[in-house]
Amino acid sequence: QVQLVESGGGSVQAGGSLRLSCAASGDRFSNYDLGWFRQAPGKEREVVARITGSGTRSYHSDSVKGRFTISRNNAKNTVYLQMNSLEAEDTAVYYCAARRVYLSEWAYWGQGTQVTVSS
Repeated sequence: QVQLVESGGGSVQAGGSLRLSCAASGDRFSNYDLGWFRQAPGKEREVVARITGSGTRSYHSDSVKGRFTISRNNAKNTVYLQMNSLEAEDTAVYYCAARRVYLSEWAYWGQGTQVTVSS
């Protein structure tokens, strides 16, 4: 099992940047793929980006591609989401999640961090 704690959320004007961090504890960090998800009021939760346990492959949703970048530091047990050129539509609660490598279920979740972008 892993425990996940997000940080770095806040309020920013459109066009600005934020970096989210998610610190993990528990099991061996590289045994887990990590993902960032978000949920805006009245909308379903959606995947924003994910990265493999080794960090060699990543995926970004079309809505954030070119603006957001997921990365991880396995030595620090931390995954990051660098968010640039933020838009009002990016306003949401952002969640970090983990799943065992080769499994499909995102079994572990952080508590979420609010990101608010004002236009």
